[in-house]
This record gives sequence, structure tokens and C-alpha cells, in this order.
Amino acid sequence: MGIAESGGTTKFWQGRAVPLVLVVLVGLFAGLTTGCRSLPSLDDRTVSSALTDDEARMTQLGLAIEPLTVLHPGKSGIRLMENPREAFAARVLLAAATQRTLDVEYYIWHGDVTGTLLLEALHNAADRGVRVRLLLDDNGTRGIDSELVTLNQHENFEVRLFNPFRNRNLKPLGFAFEFSRLNRRMHNKSFTADNQATIIGGRNVGDEYFGATAGILKVDLDLLAIGPVVQDVSRDFDRYWASGSAYPVDGIVPARKMEDLESFRSQAAAVRRGVEAQEYIAALRNSTLVAALLEGSSALIWAETTMVTDAPEKGLGKVKGEALLTNQLTEILGEPKRHVELVSPYFVPARGGTRLFSEMAESGIELRVLTNALEATDVISVHAGYAKRRKDLLEAGVRLFEMRHLSPQVDRNVSAGPFGSSASSLHAKTFAVDGERAFIGSFNFDPRSINLNTELGFVIDSPELAQQIADVFDGGISSDVYEVLLDEKGKLYWIEQGDGGLIRHDKEPNTGFWKRSAVFWISLLPIDWML
Repeated sequence: MGIAESGGTTKFWQGRAVPLVLVVLVGLFAGLTTGCRSLPSLDDRTVSSALTDDEARMTQLGLAIEPLTVLHPGKSGIRLMENPREAFAARVLLAAATQRTLDVEYYIWHGDVTGTLLLEALHNAADRGVRVRLLLDDNGTRGIDSELVTLNQHENFEVRLFNPFRNRNLKPLGFAFEFSRLNRRMHNKSFTADNQATIIGGRNVGDEYFGATAGILKVDLDLLAIGPVVQDVSRDFDRYWASGSAYPVDGIVPARKMEDLESFRSQAAAVRRGVEAQEYIAALRNSTLVAALLEGSSALIWAETTMVTDAPEKGLGKVKGEALLTNQLTEILGEPKRHVELVSPYFVPARGGTRLFSEMAESGIELRVLTNALEATDVISVHAGYAKRRKDLLEAGVRLFEMRHLSPQVDRNVSAGPFGSSASSLHAKTFAVDGERAFIGSFNFDPRSINLNTELGFVIDSPELAQQIADVFDGGISSDVYEVLLDEKGKLYWIEQGDGGLIRHDKEPNTGFWKRSAVFWISLLPIDWML
């Protein structure tokens, strides 16, 4: 007996259509029976930790990196990765260069081309004797349960799920029975090799994050780092790995079709031979980033770098005060004096944030914000939370820019859930303060990042990096974005740079009546706290 999807019609047994109500009832029954089952005990989990500094220095990465860090005491080396293919190649090649440990954590990991190739890279490392620890938020693991359970069988590969769903087939029903727990997700993203080099930032793992699809592109930013901040990331990973929300995958996911590692090898090999993978195989051949790092010739920004992170207990609703990333950010960044440039794909300032940003602008601080336009956003409920604050922000003097839909082809972004759109969109999360300091990480300026999800990022004392972010606003921005303005009557309008000059839009550009109506009605709902 089984249920499958075919052409949008639910089929059951020998192709007989089942009424939607029956499907819902079956799902509710499954949810109820699952909801009565407790999560497994964590008492028998294995205990492990990152390499010690002495162990890490004896790896090939350590031997290559130590002379560089000696020349820049107290500073970390940073390399921005804007190009999605370079970002993909850096992860695979870093995994190939690893000799002892790989610690990897992500919010979303798709079972598509790039997701499979990266899992293969981790598996290859495990085959060489590298200890691989993979921690995934369970909200973003749809469709890869079999692969995760299979890889977990490897003696050097361990998988844990953060705040797991008990019902594997109908995950959304879990929210109906355990909303307070399952509404809290691990949004951290890090990829750390031998406690010597790490990649952090905004990218999840999936084709849309690495530019592998024609219709969906997440315009993103992450960075490769070496130096003291890497040890901070490793210690933080250890905290999450041992937290009360991290469950071994074999206690959550039953055995599936893929029964052994040879099955995974065969599947990965088939993906690698496919046409879609060839650009990424080429990217691995062409990338020189990790090779340059091993040779000591990589071009890096050296700067004092501080990791900011939420305590993992936030996933259980048990964190307040100093353990919150937002409070660490405030303490480290201090009070802006001249200007702030903020890039956030999901910008929901809510009432308190709107008041704070308005006060900053009214005090003479130049505040510029880049977020997604309605035509580009992949979550219109989030856009609704932002849209209702635009007028107040503009009246206070905040400048608002919205990124346009950048892809000419339209494909629906399934990772965004039921409210996902088909637009290619901004996904980078960064800001700069006074041309002196910059933040890059997973944190969005929205209530969910502040209060519910766990986040991770770096504050970097680098005028060079801060200026790079400011340059996004100072030059070339008009070709890809709209600026939102107020007319003399207090009504919003949008301007863009066209071939013949500025073009004005008096409604949300490139959107229809029904989409704009949905944003209006959603904006009336009291749901800002969960956006």
C-alpha cells in the first residue's frame, strides 16, 4: 500500500483517486499517533569534540595556514565568496583537503545535483578516514532521509537532526501538535575542515543557492575564514552537536529503500555523470581557491573577527539576555555614528525595529536597506510584514531599495513552502556600520531570527570589507533594483533605471492584483512575531 503524487492527483492502490478529505483524515490520524510518541532518549549519544589546536596544526591545512596566522597575530583571514560556483567548489575542495575532521551544519540540504555532490564529497572524506559530523535542521531535509540514514552507517560518518519531526511523511502536521518546539529552527550555516578553515554565511545547500538552475537563483554571500575565529566556530559546533535538540538520525528515521553505502555510491555516480552536473565538475577543475590556501598564496582580508551566535538552547526556548546573538551584535557594533548599509532578504522590522530605524535616520544617520521586491520574494507573508512598515520608514528618512526578479525563466521554488513564489531573489545577509565594521552570516532582520531561530555570523573590523558592502549602494545598484519613494501626497512609488532613463511605477512592479491583495490581507494579521 502506498501513496504517490501523479500529475497533481493523489492516487491510492491501483490508481483509484482518493478524496482530499480522506487524505487529510489519514494525515491527521498519523499526526495524532505520532504526536503521542516521545522523542528518543539522548543518553546513549556518542561524545565527540573538535580537534585540539595541536592536532589541527599537524594537518596539511594546519601546516599551510599557521605561517599566515603568525604574520597576522590576533587576526583572521577572510575571503568573500559571491560567485555561487566558486562557493560550491570551495566546499567540495575543502572537504577533499581535509585529513582529520569535517564539522558541517546547515538549515536546508536538498537532494538535488549540488546537494548530492556535496554529500558525496563528505562520504569520500569519511572513506579516507576523516571523521564527519553532519548536523541538519530537520525542517530542511525533505526527501533525503534515506541518504542520511545510509551515510550514518559509515563508521566515520555521523548525522544528527536538530528539533526533528516524528512524522517523516507529513512533517507539516507536526506543527499542529508540537508547535512551540518545531517553530524553533537551527538557521546556522558552517562548513569547518580540521578546525583550520571554515565557510559561513547565507547559503544553504541546494541548486538554487549555487546557481545550478535556470529559473531560480539565490543572490547570496558567504566567506572562507582561517585563523582564530575558526576555533570559535568549532567550539560552537560542539555546543550544538551536544545540545538537547540534536538527535542521532537513526533514532528518528526508519530504514528506507537505500540499504547500503554502495547504493549511495551508485546514485551519486549517476548524478555526477548527468548533464546538470558538468558545470559543477568544471568548477571544481577551475577553482584555485583551496589550492592557493594550501600554497599560502590566497588573497585574504586580515582583520579582527568576532563570531556572534545564539546559544543552542534557543531551540528549546530557554535562552535570554547575553546568550542571544542580537545582544552580542549590539555590544560589539556599538552605536552607529554616520551611516549603516543593510542587506536582508527577509526584512521585517516590526513596530520596535521601525521605531529604532526611524530614530536613527531622524538623528542624522544615513540608513540604506536592500531587500527583496514583491516580484522577487519567495515568501509573500514576510513581504507583507515589511510592506506595512515602508511608509513609516521612508517618512523618517530611511532609504529603501528592493531587488528585482533577476531570472528570465520562471520555476517555482519548492523550498519556500506553500507560499513560495517563482522569483529569483536576494538571499545574502550582511550589513556595514560607519565604513568600519561589517557583519556577514545567517541572521535576517526579522522577528524569527531575533526570537525563534538560532543564527551564526561574523563581525569583521575591516574598512575594506565595509566599503565593499557600501559600494553595492553607491554604484551599479540601479540596474538591478527599485528605489522606493514617497510622492507629495505620501503615496509609495518605485523607480528603476531603464534603457531610456528612469521608469516610474505607482504599484508594486511586475505583480498582479491578486498577489498585491494577498500581501494587503496578510499584513493585517497579527503574525509579525513568527515571520
